[in-house]
Amino acid sequence: MKRIVIKIGSSSLVKKGKLDEGRLDSLIKEIKMLRDNDIKSCIVTSGSIALGAYSIGVKPKDMKMKQACAAHGQAILMEGYMNASLKYGMKCAQILVNHDDFENRERMLNLENTLNTLLDNDIIPIINENDALAVEEIKVGDNDTLSALIAPMASADMLVLLSDIDGLFTDNPKTNKDAVLIKRVDKITDDIKAMAHPSSTEVGTGGMETKINAAIIATTSGVDMIIQNANDLEGLHKAFSDDYSGTLFVRNRSLNARDQWILFKTRPTGSIIVDEGCLKAILNRKSLLASGIVGVSGFIMDGDVVNIVYDGRVYAKGISNFADYDILKIKGHASKDIASILGHKAKGEVIHANDIALLEE
Repeated sequence: MKRIVIKIGSSSLVKKGKLDEGRLDSLIKEIKMLRDNDIKSCIVTSGSIALGAYSIGVKPKDMKMKQACAAHGQAILMEGYMNASLKYGMKCAQILVNHDDFENRERMLNLENTLNTLLDNDIIPIINENDALAVEEIKVGDNDTLSALIAPMASADMLVLLSDIDGLFTDNPKTNKDAVLIKRVDKITDDIKAMAHPSSTEVGTGGMETKINAAIIATTSGVDMIIQNANDLEGLHKAFSDDYSGTLFVRNRSLNARDQWILFKTRPTGSIIVDEGCLKAILNRKSLLASGIVGVSGFIMDGDVVNIVYDGRVYAKGISNFADYDILKIKGHASKDIASILGHKAKGEVIHANDIALLEE
């Protein structure tokens, strides 16, 4: 282990509207111990809206008030991180992002460069969603997902999600005393997904469902992930041994950066619906041809990322070479007929094989 990303949520960091300085101190102390053992850490943190709302004295309901609370609370949050880092002789830096920072490849590469330069210089990146400017169209939505998007960009070996629960259980342990903790997940099946539950806290935006989604992103990007109780911060270093607490999700793929970007860092504008023969070709790493298309949905322009759908299920995502109105004209036709149908020279593939990323092998 050389690098890890640690995500800590609002419910673990904010108590009765105030920053839990004792817990934050314990977190930074553990990070100092990890650094002394040549493991560098990056933190994805929540808490700005909750801290700002308490300080201002409001219960924000509309987007404008939430943005104002986030702007005020982020300053309180970073002051806490700065003070705790200085206490242990370390430096930290703030990075605020939204989803479009990942969707735009140039901005994503700039973010990655900044992130790795900070880590290379022993400065702890403190990352949060830029809620002060966030609207629904550009929000990541939850910091579990954000941390999973950040982890491969930071060349992390592991993602640690600190939560108010011990890990993934067979059922909600707060309502079912017979629920059993699952220690290790080698593959995220439909049964595993069915065990997820939404957040039950007033300040949290996630829940087990977002943690499972984060695990899908992390493990398919070559990063192990652990869900661990934030009450056990002193045992954070155990995450790298057989004595770990919580639930370990084991990496099972190592997607290249382009496939990661297509699958997880873009938002599809529409879907291309294919027949069974076309699906088989795509699963065998072939291009998507017009002859195998049976329908289109959504608003698609040339260069947009789209879902590739068969029988109601998304099997892959890819970058379309055609707009939706042209796809409707050429669907079901052979590639050699595309130019004559459209009346101009055009590419032979609706989506080239190099621009398709499979959700599963």
